[in-house]
Amino acid sequence: MKVHTTNYKDAFIQVADDSPAKGGEVPPVKASEKSVATIQFELIKDHPYKYSSDDVLFQTFATRNGISEEELTAEREKFFSKGQACLRASPLTKRYGWGIHSDADGKVALVGVDSEEYKKFSSDEKLEVVKAMRSKRV
Repeated sequence: MKVHTTNYKDAFIQVADDSPAKGGEVPPVKASEKSVATIQFELIKDHPYKYSSDDVLFQTFATRNGISEEELTAEREKFFSKGQACLRASPLTKRYGWGIHSDADGKVALVGVDSEEYKKFSSDEKLEVVKAMRSKRV
């Protein structure tokens, strides 16, 4: 079975051109269940450079779908047997003003669009710099 990945290495995902955020915003918490943005934000913000893009996307899927501890390995294989949208399509990069830096090991951290670190990563020639996907078609 083919295994797909969403991981980038030595890369920086910039905030989408049509994001309304002026800085990194904490996604609002909804009453019923955690949103994709909230789950991803908590995973990455609380554990910078601990998880890869694949880890974050699968953990988000597992949390939202109530996948048990015993099922995780099999479900992860099934999840990545199909191509998945990468963090360029995350609400964090599209709506909430967060850039995402991937280090040499593919581990990710959040960088607010209004920070000095964001400017530094955006102009770093050693990184592959890509834009997050726009929310609206042009």
